[in-house]
Amino acid sequence: MIDCQSGGSRQFAGVLKPALKKDALEDPVGFRRALRAWFEKEGKDYPWRRTRDPYAILVSEVMLQQTQIAAVLGRGFYARFMERFPDTRTLASAEDDVLLKTWEGLGYYRRARMLREAARVVEEQCGGEFPKDHQAVLGLPGVGRYTAGAVMSFAYDEAQPLVDGNVARVLARLMDFSEEIDGGKAQKQLWAWAEELLDRAYPRIYNSALMELGQTFCRTGQPDCLECPVAKFCRTRHPAELPKKAKRVKVTELDEHVVFAERDGCVLLKKLEAGRREGMWRLPERAAAEVADWALLHRRKYGITRYRVTLHVHADEGIEAGEGEVWQPHADVPGLVMPPADRAALAAVTGDAEEIA
Repeated sequence: MIDCQSGGSRQFAGVLKPALKKDALEDPVGFRRALRAWFEKEGKDYPWRRTRDPYAILVSEVMLQQTQIAAVLGRGFYARFMERFPDTRTLASAEDDVLLKTWEGLGYYRRARMLREAARVVEEQCGGEFPKDHQAVLGLPGVGRYTAGAVMSFAYDEAQPLVDGNVARVLARLMDFSEEIDGGKAQKQLWAWAEELLDRAYPRIYNSALMELGQTFCRTGQPDCLECPVAKFCRTRHPAELPKKAKRVKVTELDEHVVFAERDGCVLLKKLEAGRREGMWRLPERAAAEVADWALLHRRKYGITRYRVTLHVHADEGIEAGEGEVWQPHADVPGLVMPPADRAALAAVTGDAEEIA
């Protein structure tokens, strides 16, 4: 049973949290109405909310998997990608260099390649028509349960539940769910609640509102419960302590040693042929022992998955081009796809701000 203490509010972190007045599962209609009324008045205007094009929505969802909305919009990633690849036909035929250059700066480049694979399936197996069936969308390369549901609800207004990071946080607090949400059992429960609370009459609005609630009032850390439009439906007494997550994987420290070699207006670079950076160009790497006595030009740190990397850039002490390493004219470097750390290091060494662009 839910502990509905008397009184209009509960104390947390020095402010008052509105007390539970109605249970969302017992009054789902009231919960949906309150959420919809807030969103229809206060919901943000994003480019992907102005369209019903399933392809454009898919692009936005894939970009937002690992990137903040502010970065996707503020740095023009979404607009630039859609201008270069406005439909599945243009994306399906994209060359690797062009695709990665357009995606540059977003990281996790596998996402761009999986988007292209999905576009190719649409072109080759669906006659260029984006599928309208949920299972068909779910079958596209790189598309999981959340992404398929997002496309179906936002493009076709089909009643599909969604659970992303924001929704999981909202549901964990709403239901006072104290289990670690990373586990399979917990995920099954969260999806079950999402299904039960789903507004089947207005799925597009409802799912957008639930996600935005997690981005705004029900944000990570200390939520704004006093202004939350559905606070009266929230069970938890300690929202800042939820959701519970498994302990993070320990970050591993790594060192990388690369060389800045410049001759006759060219810089030595290597195109990577495998791994997460496949198809990208970077400064040639050498073993630490080989460059131990070489002058250090620049040092910078960057993070990649569970690694914290220190990149050391050494001066050329008579380096010879190795396998796959090419002398690239400086004028061509801005057009090459490079990891952000390498591009920033190269800019720092050369003093050329345009290298970062």
